[in-house]
Amino acid sequence: MAIGLFILAVIIQLAVVLAIFLLSLSRVTGSIVALITVIVTAIISPWSLLLGVPIALLCLVLLITPLRQSLITKPVYKALGGAMPSMSDTEREALDAGTSWWEKELFMGAPNWEAFANYPYPKLSEEEQSFIDNEVETLCAMLDEWQIQHKDKELSPEAWQFIKSNGFLGLIIPKEFGGLEFSSYAQSRVMSKIASRSPTAAVTCMVPNSLGPGELLMHYGTDEQKQRWLPGLAKGDEVPCFGLTGPEAGSDAGAIPDTGVVCYGTHEGEQVLGLRMNFSKRWITLAPIATVVGLAFKMHDPEGLLGDPNKTDYGITCALIPANHEGVITGPRHNPIGSPFMNGTVDGKDVFIPLDYIIGGVENAGRGWRMLMECLGVGRGISLPALSTSASEMTYLSVGAFAKVREQFKISVGKFEGVQDATSRMAS
Repeated sequence: MAIGLFILAVIIQLAVVLAIFLLSLSRVTGSIVALITVIVTAIISPWSLLLGVPIALLCLVLLITPLRQSLITKPVYKALGGAMPSMSDTEREALDAGTSWWEKELFMGAPNWEAFANYPYPKLSEEEQSFIDNEVETLCAMLDEWQIQHKDKELSPEAWQFIKSNGFLGLIIPKEFGGLEFSSYAQSRVMSKIASRSPTAAVTCMVPNSLGPGELLMHYGTDEQKQRWLPGLAKGDEVPCFGLTGPEAGSDAGAIPDTGVVCYGTHEGEQVLGLRMNFSKRWITLAPIATVVGLAFKMHDPEGLLGDPNKTDYGITCALIPANHEGVITGPRHNPIGSPFMNGTVDGKDVFIPLDYIIGGVENAGRGWRMLMECLGVGRGISLPALSTSASEMTYLSVGAFAKVREQFKISVGKFEGVQDATSRMAS
Protein backbone atom coordinates (compact mmCIF):
# COMPACT_ATOMS: atom_id res chain seq x y z
CA MET A 1 0.00 0.00 0.00
CA ALA A 2 2.78 2.45 0.99
CA ILE A 3 4.72 1.67 -2.18
CA GLY A 4 1.64 2.24 -4.30
CA LEU A 5 0.99 5.62 -2.66
CA PHE A 6 4.63 6.58 -3.17
CA ILE A 7 4.49 5.72 -6.88
CA LEU A 8 1.22 7.67 -7.23
CA ALA A 9 2.76 10.71 -5.55
CA VAL A 10 5.80 10.59 -7.84
CA ILE A 11 3.60 10.31 -10.94
CA ILE A 12 1.59 13.34 -9.81
CA GLN A 13 4.78 15.34 -9.25
CA LEU A 14 6.23 14.53 -12.66
CA ALA A 15 2.92 15.21 -14.41
CA VAL A 16 2.57 18.60 -12.76
CA VAL A 17 6.16 19.59 -13.58
CA LEU A 18 5.60 18.62 -17.21
CA ALA A 19 2.34 20.59 -17.30
CA ILE A 20 4.03 23.69 -15.85
CA PHE A 21 6.48 23.89 -18.72
CA LEU A 22 4.17 22.73 -21.51
CA LEU A 23 1.60 25.36 -20.50
CA SER A 24 4.34 28.01 -20.11
CA LEU A 25 2.97 29.14 -16.77
CA SER A 26 4.23 32.39 -15.28
CA ARG A 27 6.93 32.33 -12.60
CA VAL A 28 4.49 33.05 -9.80
CA THR A 29 1.85 30.58 -10.98
CA GLY A 30 4.41 27.87 -11.69
CA SER A 31 6.04 28.31 -8.29
CA ILE A 32 2.68 28.13 -6.48
CA VAL A 33 1.62 25.02 -8.41
CA ALA A 34 4.96 23.33 -7.66
CA LEU A 35 4.66 24.16 -3.95
CA ILE A 36 1.07 22.92 -3.72
CA THR A 37 2.07 19.71 -5.51
CA VAL A 38 4.81 19.02 -2.97
CA ILE A 39 2.37 19.55 -0.06
CA VAL A 40 -0.34 17.34 -1.60
CA THR A 41 2.04 14.51 -2.47
CA ALA A 42 3.64 14.72 1.00
CA ILE A 43 0.18 14.11 2.51
CA ILE A 44 -0.31 11.11 0.20
CA SER A 45 3.15 9.74 0.95
CA PRO A 46 5.75 11.46 3.18
CA TRP A 47 8.47 9.52 1.35
CA SER A 48 7.66 11.45 -1.83
CA LEU A 49 9.39 14.47 -0.24
CA LEU A 50 12.69 12.80 -1.17
CA LEU A 51 11.80 13.51 -4.79
CA GLY A 52 9.28 16.32 -4.38
CA VAL A 53 11.55 18.83 -2.62
CA PRO A 54 14.32 18.65 -5.29
CA ILE A 55 11.66 18.94 -8.03
CA ALA A 56 10.13 21.99 -6.35
CA LEU A 57 13.54 23.62 -5.96
CA LEU A 58 14.37 22.90 -9.63
CA CYS A 59 11.06 24.45 -10.70
CA LEU A 60 11.80 27.55 -8.66
CA VAL A 61 15.27 27.87 -10.19
CA LEU A 62 14.00 27.42 -13.75
CA LEU A 63 10.96 29.66 -13.37
CA ILE A 64 12.57 32.59 -11.53
CA THR A 65 14.77 34.45 -14.02
CA PRO A 66 17.44 35.85 -11.65
CA LEU A 67 17.95 32.43 -10.06
CA ARG A 68 18.08 30.69 -13.43
CA GLN A 69 20.60 33.19 -14.81
CA SER A 70 22.92 33.08 -11.80
CA LEU A 71 22.79 29.32 -11.18
CA ILE A 72 22.48 27.89 -14.72
CA THR A 73 22.75 30.31 -17.64
CA LYS A 74 25.88 32.26 -16.68
CA PRO A 75 27.92 29.21 -15.56
CA VAL A 76 26.97 27.37 -18.76
CA TYR A 77 27.90 30.35 -20.96
CA LYS A 78 31.20 30.68 -19.13
CA ALA A 79 32.00 27.00 -19.62
CA LEU A 80 31.06 27.03 -23.30
CA GLY A 81 32.84 30.36 -23.89
CA GLY A 82 36.20 28.77 -23.22
CA ALA A 83 35.49 25.98 -25.70
CA MET A 84 34.42 28.29 -28.57
CA PRO A 85 37.06 29.58 -31.02
CA SER A 86 37.76 33.30 -30.80
CA MET A 87 36.15 35.57 -33.40
CA SER A 88 38.52 36.96 -36.01
CA ASP A 89 38.62 40.63 -37.00
CA THR A 90 37.09 39.85 -40.40
CA GLU A 91 34.23 37.93 -38.80
CA ARG A 92 33.58 40.80 -36.40
CA GLU A 93 33.58 43.34 -39.23
CA ALA A 94 31.23 41.16 -41.27
CA LEU A 95 28.76 41.06 -38.38
CA ASP A 96 29.03 44.80 -37.75
CA ALA A 97 28.82 45.82 -41.41
CA GLY A 98 25.78 46.94 -43.31
CA THR A 99 22.23 47.45 -42.18
CA SER A 100 19.47 45.17 -41.05
CA TRP A 101 16.00 45.00 -42.56
CA TRP A 102 13.08 43.11 -41.09
CA GLU A 103 14.97 39.81 -41.26
CA LYS A 104 16.82 40.88 -38.11
CA GLU A 105 13.60 40.37 -36.17
CA LEU A 106 13.01 37.06 -37.94
CA PHE A 107 16.39 35.66 -36.92
CA MET A 108 15.91 36.92 -33.36
CA GLY A 109 12.86 34.69 -33.14
CA ALA A 110 10.32 37.44 -32.44
CA PRO A 111 9.20 38.82 -35.81
CA ASN A 112 6.77 41.71 -35.92
CA TRP A 113 4.46 40.54 -38.70
CA GLU A 114 2.46 43.75 -38.66
CA ALA A 115 5.61 45.74 -39.41
CA PHE A 116 6.40 43.33 -42.23
CA ALA A 117 2.90 43.70 -43.69
CA ASN A 118 3.17 47.50 -43.59
CA TYR A 119 6.33 47.65 -45.68
CA PRO A 120 5.39 49.25 -49.02
CA TYR A 121 5.57 46.91 -51.99
CA PRO A 122 8.28 48.10 -54.41
CA LYS A 123 7.20 49.50 -57.77
CA LEU A 124 9.00 50.20 -61.01
CA SER A 125 9.24 53.76 -62.26
CA GLU A 126 8.06 54.56 -65.79
CA GLU A 127 11.68 54.68 -66.94
CA GLU A 128 12.46 51.31 -65.37
CA GLN A 129 9.33 49.67 -66.79
CA SER A 130 10.11 51.09 -70.22
CA PHE A 131 13.64 49.67 -70.05
CA ILE A 132 12.29 46.20 -69.26
CA ASP A 133 9.63 46.42 -71.98
CA ASN A 134 12.05 47.64 -74.65
CA GLU A 135 15.80 47.23 -74.10
CA VAL A 136 15.53 44.05 -72.02
CA GLU A 137 12.97 42.57 -74.39
CA THR A 138 15.20 43.35 -77.38
CA LEU A 139 18.24 41.79 -75.70
CA CYS A 140 16.29 38.63 -74.87
CA ALA A 141 15.27 38.31 -78.52
CA MET A 142 18.97 38.41 -79.49
CA LEU A 143 19.92 35.55 -77.16
CA ASP A 144 19.90 31.86 -78.07
CA GLU A 145 21.17 29.96 -75.05
CA TRP A 146 21.52 26.71 -76.98
CA GLN A 147 23.77 28.48 -79.50
CA ILE A 148 25.67 30.18 -76.68
CA GLN A 149 26.12 26.99 -74.65
CA HIS A 150 26.89 24.43 -77.34
CA LYS A 151 28.44 26.30 -80.25
CA ASP A 152 29.78 29.79 -79.62
CA LYS A 153 30.74 29.28 -75.95
CA GLU A 154 30.14 33.00 -75.43
CA LEU A 155 27.72 35.80 -76.24
CA SER A 156 27.52 36.99 -79.82
CA PRO A 157 29.36 40.24 -80.72
CA GLU A 158 25.96 41.84 -81.44
CA ALA A 159 24.64 40.95 -77.98
CA TRP A 160 27.82 42.21 -76.34
CA GLN A 161 27.62 45.53 -78.13
CA PHE A 162 23.92 45.92 -77.30
CA ILE A 163 24.63 45.24 -73.60
CA LYS A 164 27.40 47.83 -73.48
CA SER A 165 25.64 50.50 -75.55
CA ASN A 166 22.36 50.38 -73.66
CA GLY A 167 23.61 50.69 -70.11
CA PHE A 168 23.18 47.12 -68.91
CA LEU A 169 26.56 47.34 -67.17
CA GLY A 170 25.66 50.61 -65.43
CA LEU A 171 22.25 49.98 -63.91
CA ILE A 172 23.33 51.15 -60.44
CA ILE A 173 25.67 54.00 -61.46
CA PRO A 174 24.28 57.53 -60.82
CA LYS A 175 23.00 59.51 -63.79
CA GLU A 176 25.57 62.22 -63.19
CA PHE A 177 28.18 59.71 -64.36
CA GLY A 178 26.08 58.45 -67.27
CA GLY A 179 24.46 55.49 -65.52
CA LEU A 180 20.79 54.54 -65.29
CA GLU A 181 20.59 54.78 -61.46
CA PHE A 182 17.87 52.12 -61.21
CA SER A 183 16.36 50.90 -57.95
CA SER A 184 17.27 47.56 -56.40
CA TYR A 185 13.86 46.21 -57.40
CA ALA A 186 14.39 47.23 -61.04
CA GLN A 187 17.84 45.65 -60.98
CA SER A 188 16.30 42.42 -59.69
CA ARG A 189 13.54 42.35 -62.33
CA VAL A 190 15.98 43.11 -65.16
CA MET A 191 18.26 40.25 -64.13
CA SER A 192 15.34 37.84 -63.69
CA LYS A 193 14.02 38.69 -67.15
CA ILE A 194 17.39 38.17 -68.82
CA ALA A 195 18.03 34.95 -66.87
CA SER A 196 14.73 33.52 -68.11
CA ARG A 197 16.24 33.65 -71.59
CA SER A 198 19.97 33.17 -70.96
CA PRO A 199 21.71 32.59 -67.61
CA THR A 200 25.00 33.32 -69.39
CA ALA A 201 23.87 36.81 -70.35
CA ALA A 202 22.36 37.36 -66.90
CA VAL A 203 25.63 36.58 -65.12
CA THR A 204 27.46 38.82 -67.59
CA CYS A 205 25.17 41.77 -66.76
CA MET A 206 24.93 40.90 -63.09
CA VAL A 207 28.59 41.15 -62.09
CA PRO A 208 29.27 44.81 -62.97
CA ASN A 209 26.13 45.75 -61.05
CA SER A 210 26.92 43.71 -57.96
CA LEU A 211 30.31 42.02 -57.69
CA GLY A 212 32.20 44.63 -59.69
CA PRO A 213 33.98 47.75 -58.36
CA GLY A 214 31.25 50.18 -59.46
CA GLU A 215 29.39 50.20 -56.16
CA LEU A 216 32.63 50.34 -54.19
CA LEU A 217 33.64 53.44 -56.15
CA MET A 218 30.22 55.05 -55.62
CA HIS A 219 30.41 54.65 -51.84
CA TYR A 220 34.13 54.88 -51.12
CA GLY A 221 35.97 56.18 -54.19
CA THR A 222 37.71 59.52 -54.27
CA ASP A 223 36.32 62.19 -56.60
CA GLU A 224 39.21 61.58 -58.97
CA GLN A 225 38.53 57.82 -59.02
CA LYS A 226 34.82 58.35 -59.67
CA GLN A 227 35.49 60.74 -62.56
CA ARG A 228 38.13 58.39 -63.96
CA TRP A 229 36.14 55.16 -63.92
CA LEU A 230 32.38 55.55 -63.45
CA PRO A 231 31.53 57.19 -66.85
CA GLY A 232 33.40 54.43 -68.70
CA LEU A 233 31.77 51.72 -66.60
CA ALA A 234 28.33 53.23 -67.22
CA LYS A 235 28.77 53.34 -71.00
CA GLY A 236 30.39 49.94 -71.26
CA ASP A 237 33.71 51.35 -72.46
CA GLU A 238 35.23 49.83 -69.33
CA VAL A 239 34.49 46.21 -68.35
CA PRO A 240 35.13 45.48 -64.66
CA CYS A 241 35.92 42.39 -62.64
CA PHE A 242 36.72 41.93 -58.97
CA GLY A 243 39.39 39.55 -57.70
CA LEU A 244 38.55 38.09 -54.30
CA THR A 245 38.49 34.31 -54.73
CA GLY A 246 41.85 32.56 -54.39
CA PRO A 247 43.00 29.02 -55.30
CA GLU A 248 43.12 27.89 -51.65
CA ALA A 249 41.18 30.50 -49.68
CA GLY A 250 38.04 30.71 -51.81
CA SER A 251 36.08 33.85 -50.96
CA ASP A 252 37.34 33.93 -47.36
CA ALA A 253 39.09 37.29 -47.39
CA GLY A 254 40.63 36.59 -44.00
CA ALA A 255 42.58 33.67 -45.46
CA ILE A 256 43.80 35.21 -48.72
CA PRO A 257 47.58 35.04 -49.23
CA ASP A 258 47.65 38.02 -51.62
CA THR A 259 49.75 40.92 -50.35
CA GLY A 260 50.59 44.53 -50.99
CA VAL A 261 53.73 45.88 -49.30
CA VAL A 262 54.28 49.64 -49.01
CA CYS A 263 57.49 50.72 -50.76
CA TYR A 264 58.90 53.20 -53.26
CA GLY A 265 58.78 52.40 -56.95
CA THR A 266 58.54 53.87 -60.42
CA HIS A 267 55.18 54.82 -61.92
CA GLU A 268 54.85 56.72 -65.20
CA GLY A 269 58.52 57.66 -65.01
CA GLU A 270 58.38 59.05 -61.47
CA GLN A 271 59.54 57.69 -58.11
CA VAL A 272 56.45 57.46 -55.90
CA LEU A 273 55.23 55.71 -52.76
CA GLY A 274 53.10 52.72 -53.58
CA LEU A 275 52.53 49.01 -53.11
CA ARG A 276 54.48 45.98 -54.30
CA MET A 277 51.70 43.51 -55.13
CA ASN A 278 51.70 39.72 -55.33
CA PHE A 279 48.36 38.04 -56.04
CA SER A 280 46.76 35.00 -57.62
CA LYS A 281 42.97 34.95 -58.16
CA ARG A 282 40.70 32.26 -59.60
CA TRP A 283 37.08 32.03 -60.79
CA ILE A 284 36.88 35.76 -61.49
CA THR A 285 33.86 36.56 -63.63
CA LEU A 286 34.61 38.80 -66.66
CA ALA A 287 38.37 38.58 -65.99
CA PRO A 288 39.26 37.43 -69.55
CA ILE A 289 37.76 40.60 -71.06
CA ALA A 290 38.09 43.05 -68.17
CA THR A 291 39.69 46.44 -68.69
CA VAL A 292 39.82 47.26 -64.97
CA VAL A 293 40.48 44.85 -62.10
CA GLY A 294 39.41 45.27 -58.49
CA LEU A 295 41.62 43.41 -56.04
CA ALA A 296 41.34 42.43 -52.39
CA PHE A 297 44.66 41.86 -50.62
CA LYS A 298 46.39 42.17 -47.26
CA MET A 299 48.36 45.38 -46.92
CA HIS A 300 51.62 45.64 -44.95
CA ASP A 301 53.90 48.56 -44.13
CA PRO A 302 56.96 46.94 -42.46
CA GLU A 303 59.11 50.09 -42.72
CA GLY A 304 56.47 52.50 -41.46
CA LEU A 305 56.59 54.55 -44.67
CA LEU A 306 53.01 55.74 -44.16
CA GLY A 307 54.06 57.58 -41.02
CA ASP A 308 53.06 55.20 -38.24
CA PRO A 309 56.00 52.98 -37.21
CA ASN A 310 53.78 51.04 -34.80
CA LYS A 311 51.31 50.01 -37.50
CA THR A 312 52.82 47.51 -39.89
CA ASP A 313 49.77 45.37 -40.78
CA TYR A 314 46.81 47.29 -42.16
CA GLY A 315 44.71 44.27 -43.07
CA ILE A 316 42.43 43.68 -46.03
CA THR A 317 42.47 46.49 -48.58
CA CYS A 318 40.82 47.01 -51.97
CA ALA A 319 42.47 48.57 -54.99
CA LEU A 320 41.46 49.29 -58.58
CA ILE A 321 44.05 48.54 -61.27
CA PRO A 322 43.87 48.87 -65.07
CA ALA A 323 43.95 45.39 -66.60
CA ASN A 324 46.78 46.46 -68.92
CA HIS A 325 48.92 47.65 -66.00
CA GLU A 326 52.44 46.26 -66.21
CA GLY A 327 52.66 42.84 -64.57
CA VAL A 328 48.90 42.15 -64.40
CA ILE A 329 47.98 38.93 -66.20
CA THR A 330 44.40 37.91 -66.94
CA GLY A 331 44.86 34.25 -67.74
CA PRO A 332 42.91 31.48 -69.47
CA ARG A 333 39.16 31.05 -69.18
CA HIS A 334 37.51 28.74 -66.70
CA ASN A 335 34.41 26.74 -67.49
CA PRO A 336 32.27 27.02 -64.34
CA ILE A 337 29.64 24.23 -64.28
CA GLY A 338 29.65 24.26 -68.07
CA SER A 339 28.25 27.78 -68.35
CA PRO A 340 30.20 29.83 -70.89
CA PHE A 341 30.09 33.26 -69.25
CA MET A 342 33.49 34.91 -69.17
CA ASN A 343 35.44 33.67 -66.16
CA GLY A 344 39.13 33.25 -65.53
CA THR A 345 42.27 34.07 -63.57
CA VAL A 346 44.01 37.26 -62.48
CA ASP A 347 47.67 37.01 -61.46
CA GLY A 348 50.51 39.36 -60.70
CA LYS A 349 54.03 39.06 -59.31
CA ASP A 350 55.97 42.08 -58.02
CA VAL A 351 53.43 44.43 -59.56
CA PHE A 352 53.97 48.03 -58.42
CA ILE A 353 50.98 50.34 -58.09
CA PRO A 354 50.75 53.88 -56.65
CA LEU A 355 48.86 54.41 -53.39
CA ASP A 356 46.09 56.32 -55.15
CA TYR A 357 44.97 53.03 -56.76
CA ILE A 358 43.55 52.09 -53.32
CA ILE A 359 39.79 52.59 -53.51
CA GLY A 360 39.15 55.72 -51.46
CA GLY A 361 42.86 56.46 -51.13
CA VAL A 362 45.20 55.69 -48.23
CA GLU A 363 42.45 56.61 -45.76
CA ASN A 364 40.69 53.37 -46.69
CA ALA A 365 43.74 51.16 -46.23
CA GLY A 366 42.69 48.20 -44.10
CA ARG A 367 38.95 48.83 -44.55
CA GLY A 368 38.57 46.41 -47.44
CA TRP A 369 36.64 43.66 -45.67
CA ARG A 370 34.03 46.06 -44.34
CA MET A 371 33.73 47.63 -47.79
CA LEU A 372 33.17 44.22 -49.34
CA MET A 373 30.55 43.24 -46.77
CA GLU A 374 28.64 46.50 -47.08
CA CYS A 375 28.69 46.82 -50.87
CA LEU A 376 29.34 43.53 -52.62
CA GLY A 377 27.11 41.73 -50.10
CA VAL A 378 24.21 43.99 -51.10
CA GLY A 379 24.78 43.28 -54.78
CA ARG A 380 24.90 39.55 -54.22
CA GLY A 381 21.73 39.83 -52.15
CA ILE A 382 19.94 41.26 -55.20
CA SER A 383 21.43 39.58 -58.26
CA LEU A 384 21.83 35.98 -57.11
CA PRO A 385 18.26 35.68 -55.73
CA ALA A 386 17.06 37.27 -59.00
CA LEU A 387 18.69 34.44 -60.96
CA SER A 388 17.16 31.86 -58.61
CA THR A 389 13.75 33.51 -58.89
CA SER A 390 13.97 33.31 -62.66
CA ALA A 391 14.94 29.62 -62.52
CA SER A 392 11.99 28.91 -60.21
CA GLU A 393 9.52 30.78 -62.44
CA MET A 394 10.77 29.08 -65.59
CA THR A 395 10.61 25.68 -63.89
CA TYR A 396 7.02 26.29 -62.85
CA LEU A 397 6.01 27.40 -66.35
CA SER A 398 7.66 24.32 -67.85
CA VAL A 399 6.04 21.97 -65.34
CA GLY A 400 2.65 23.61 -65.85
CA ALA A 401 2.86 23.34 -69.61
CA PHE A 402 3.95 19.70 -69.49
CA ALA A 403 1.25 18.81 -66.94
CA LYS A 404 -1.36 20.24 -69.31
CA VAL A 405 -0.31 18.40 -72.49
CA ARG A 406 0.75 15.10 -70.88
CA GLU A 407 -2.17 12.72 -70.49
CA GLN A 408 -2.64 9.58 -68.45
CA PHE A 409 -5.85 7.52 -68.56
CA LYS A 410 -7.12 10.08 -71.13
CA ILE A 411 -6.86 12.85 -68.53
CA SER A 412 -4.33 15.69 -68.37
CA VAL A 413 -1.95 14.90 -65.50
CA GLY A 414 -2.36 18.52 -64.44
CA LYS A 415 -5.85 17.58 -63.25
CA PHE A 416 -4.58 14.89 -60.88
CA GLU A 417 -4.99 16.04 -57.29
CA GLY A 418 -1.49 14.99 -56.32
CA VAL A 419 0.01 17.00 -59.18
CA GLN A 420 -2.23 19.95 -58.37
CA ASP A 421 -1.09 19.87 -54.76
CA ALA A 422 2.57 20.08 -55.80
CA THR A 423 2.12 22.71 -58.51
CA SER A 424 -0.10 24.90 -56.30
CA ARG A 425 2.65 24.99 -53.69
CA MET A 426 5.15 25.93 -56.40
CA ALA A 427 2.87 28.71 -57.60
CA SER A 428 2.37 30.16 -54.13
